[in-house]
Amino acid sequence: MSTDFDRIYLNQSKFNGRFRVADSGLGWKASTSGGSAANQAKAPFLLPATELSTIQWSRGSRGFELKINTKNSGVIQLDGFSQDDFNLIKSDFHRRFSIQVEHKEHSLRGWNWGKTDLARNEMVFALNGKPTFEIPYNHITNTNLTSKNEVGVEFNIQDENYQPAGDELVEMRFYIPGSIEYSGEDEDMLKKEDNGEDVKKEENEGDIANVAEEKSLAETFYEELKQKADISETAGDVIVSFPEVFLATPRGRYDIDMYNDFIRLRGKTYEYKLQYNQIQRIVSLPRADDIHHLIVLAVDPPLRQGQTTYPFLVLQFQKDEETEVQLNLDDKDYDENYKDKLKRQYDAKTHIVLSHVLKGLTDRRVIVPGGYKSKYEQCAVSCSYKANEGYLYPLDNAFFFLTKPTLYIPFSDVSSVNISRAGQTSTSSRTFDLEINLRLNKGSTTFGNISKEEQQLLENFLKSKNLKVKNEDKEAQQRLQTALGSDSEDEDINMGSAGEDDESVDEDFQVSSDGGDVAEEFDSDAAVSDASGSDGEDSDIGDSRPSKKAKTD
Repeated sequence: MSTDFDRIYLNQSKFNGRFRVADSGLGWKASTSGGSAANQAKAPFLLPATELSTIQWSRGSRGFELKINTKNSGVIQLDGFSQDDFNLIKSDFHRRFSIQVEHKEHSLRGWNWGKTDLARNEMVFALNGKPTFEIPYNHITNTNLTSKNEVGVEFNIQDENYQPAGDELVEMRFYIPGSIEYSGEDEDMLKKEDNGEDVKKEENEGDIANVAEEKSLAETFYEELKQKADISETAGDVIVSFPEVFLATPRGRYDIDMYNDFIRLRGKTYEYKLQYNQIQRIVSLPRADDIHHLIVLAVDPPLRQGQTTYPFLVLQFQKDEETEVQLNLDDKDYDENYKDKLKRQYDAKTHIVLSHVLKGLTDRRVIVPGGYKSKYEQCAVSCSYKANEGYLYPLDNAFFFLTKPTLYIPFSDVSSVNISRAGQTSTSSRTFDLEINLRLNKGSTTFGNISKEEQQLLENFLKSKNLKVKNEDKEAQQRLQTALGSDSEDEDINMGSAGEDDESVDEDFQVSSDGGDVAEEFDSDAAVSDASGSDGEDSDIGDSRPSKKAKTD
């Protein structure tokens, strides 16, 4: 006859269920009331009695917790028991499985220092012999030696079977000071301060090959944790590797190892583990310099390095670089899982090989440039985003800006596109700005310093994608013509006297035929005309003129 417990939570899940103890083993099934339909449809969790190793009883987040260390399935946590259930569980496990349930007290001081114990299935952080917290190895996805005395541990938040309630811790760092010395002959670990004299004797008595070497405790902890958590380089067989690949973001050269479920990026100082289900998009783009080719991976959730996140990984290759690789798969595995996705052997350009392998392992299509071509027959235009120079790629369904920062703007998120001048100076009149307004009041993104030569081509392309394009220059000219009354083309504008073209004749002005008066006025050598020889009207006029005064020195 079995023993049942209701409202028990498996592995800190959001939903409770029924826990059963029987002679054949343990079982848990989600409750039929409440929770999602997908959660209720899940198969019950079963653990055979032969898998049980040790069992601990302690305080938990929802009451009391039963922690089961298994032989091959890691740590199982069952939370939600009451204090009165302890005696029943203890006697039941002893009667059915001959296993003692250990009552474990946790340290509640809140101190952030202590000792670590890398047990069979979990890492235990303890203070004065009492555990402060435990981290199961199957929750650890990656670890890095971030500095000489610091180790960073990253937690797996992509496990579909692990759905905790509330916020989730993504990274923890341990500061481990000190160093150790070990002999090159037997590599026995001895503490420096405790065994300094013995080491000196070995150095004096042994030969050069047996000289003690110094190693930080942080490095020792890092290497042991990688082995325990099964995240070292030997975890599974590598399907294919690409050595010394240059990444523009995060910057550096990394060896790319592709496994069945994840990618490992191994750099000189840092390593990343990337699950295939984190890769949302694969974009393959030629760089505008006609020398390099880029492969961009959009990652969600992004990779982390401390407080820095990397939502995009930018891989750069030589355009004509070629590689020849063969998949590290046996015939049976290849025929069953990869025959329709991957080729057995590749001999082509490196960026083509890598993009094809990524497509096969992630089941994501590779996005390539669309129909846009610039004046210089390129698929991108040079521009700037804030203070950063880069290239804007108008794809078939999105804008893509490279390289720093990498921006991806789908056309479905664009409300309108505004084309405007960058300014009114002679220099800026050769360029224009492209302002992209987003839907749902998400603001706008402006790309500046785009050559005027690309304006018409870019405007026509965006209109062909059914985007709402506004041109401020054209609209300003139309407003100016409207203000000047250019709508009535048949009527002339009244411009006053400035619009009179016909010359009016001055009847009072007469020019003599010989031009004598004009010659006398402008030519000092012209002969003076005789007043008596002119008619009476001219004589009267000449007499009425006042005589000029002689110039005196």
